[in-house]
Amino acid sequence: MQRITIDPLTRLEGHGKIEIFLDEAGDVANAYLQVPELRGFERFCVGRPVEEMPVLTNRICGVCPEAHHMAAAKAADAVYGVTPPPAAKKLRELLYSAFFFADHTTHFFILGGPDFIMGPDTPVAERNILGVIKKVGLEIGGKVIQARKVGHRTVEIIGGRKVHPCTAVPGGMTKSLSEEERKEIETMGRWAVEFGQFALQTFHDLVLGNPEYLDMILGDAYTHKTYYMGLVDARNKVNFYDGRVRIVGPDGSHHGTYSPNEYTDWIAERVEPWSYLKFPYLKKVGWNGFTDGADSGIYMATPLARLNVAEGMATPLAQAEYEKFFATLGKPAHSRLAIHWARLIELLYAAERWVELATDPEITSPDVRALPTATPTEGVGIVEAPRGTLTHHYRTDQRGLLTMVNLVVGTTNNNAAMSLSIGKAAKSLIKAGTVVTEGLLNRIEMAYRAYDPCLGCATHSLPGKIPLQVSIHDASGEVVDVVSG
Repeated sequence: MQRITIDPLTRLEGHGKIEIFLDEAGDVANAYLQVPELRGFERFCVGRPVEEMPVLTNRICGVCPEAHHMAAAKAADAVYGVTPPPAAKKLRELLYSAFFFADHTTHFFILGGPDFIMGPDTPVAERNILGVIKKVGLEIGGKVIQARKVGHRTVEIIGGRKVHPCTAVPGGMTKSLSEEERKEIETMGRWAVEFGQFALQTFHDLVLGNPEYLDMILGDAYTHKTYYMGLVDARNKVNFYDGRVRIVGPDGSHHGTYSPNEYTDWIAERVEPWSYLKFPYLKKVGWNGFTDGADSGIYMATPLARLNVAEGMATPLAQAEYEKFFATLGKPAHSRLAIHWARLIELLYAAERWVELATDPEITSPDVRALPTATPTEGVGIVEAPRGTLTHHYRTDQRGLLTMVNLVVGTTNNNAAMSLSIGKAAKSLIKAGTVVTEGLLNRIEMAYRAYDPCLGCATHSLPGKIPLQVSIHDASGEVVDVVSG
């Protein structure tokens, strides 16, 4: 059996590879997304004080520390049974909106966008952010840099640092917002709204306006009909920071809604021997292997999933784009490449919400923390990370020392769906007699890249079953021995 390996995967956070196996006829027999790294946060957090978790877990990742910071803070709130004051909740969501805006900007223009702006078959040396800037111009490149700058600056003002924020604690926040800081954040937020509109117009012009790309988005190679998951507010509108998790079926029908402390009633996790990344699935449907459809418990939690489960966006400009999106694709939308479009709609929503919160009269209130007084026990915190629903679950002893930690990360939620997408893309693109080029393999990578996976965040728990393998090379580079543990 012939094997094709894509190693390393490119333009993602973390490390992974794809193994494609061909049968004797030269068709794809199977394809695997293999994640060989293991971080272990769930184990070495045990024994730590629960109040350390908002700062400790945001070290999991330098790309989305804000997501772990907020999920950990909400879980710690629940452990102590304390409700943060309204101003504290709004400050947390304001920081989080700016983070979402910057993160989505990074993925579209730097990680995912080069495939569309440069073209999937462009030489790899040109298919990157530098190639994008060369093609679209320095002015647009400057806007992208500025977008990241205003997002990180807002996080710094509220969170204390541009990376790894430190101000969300059990019961609220450690600092309030001054009027001078509020004005600066509002100004940056209004610029961010304009950038969100510009980013969507760029997508409409360069991607949707290109018949080849539109055919890829609408084509079968990148389409799977699965369940979808995402946070919604009381009106079933998209919300990144708070709400209940809603699940809809492949036909868009309502499957269920659950609060954070009910997640174990809905989500189960399994392992496969070829990856450190777990495979969550819907407990009420069951695991039926790597298949899609209503009988498969595989679900997706991405920007596309959030739009599919919601009944709209909570801000006007994003709502108008939401309506265009489903008018084009139908609802629910199943194309995995449409995740990029959904991501930009969320980017605009994040910017609009940023301005709403920055102009809320309560945002500068000095009342930003309720001190915990109850004996700590158990708590679950859920937010939407850019990559998907993020769950932190903690148990403690009476002193507040952690006895159990479980993290179900956005990319972990998407692991089975990503595996489906990679397999289908490989089977659609590689047939007997196909000349396998770098561009063709990149089109397979596009199947996982749409999910914006963060593999470093996602690999935390369960004893891995991939053996440690050490290759020993001589001075000329030849392998002389392989030691497995």
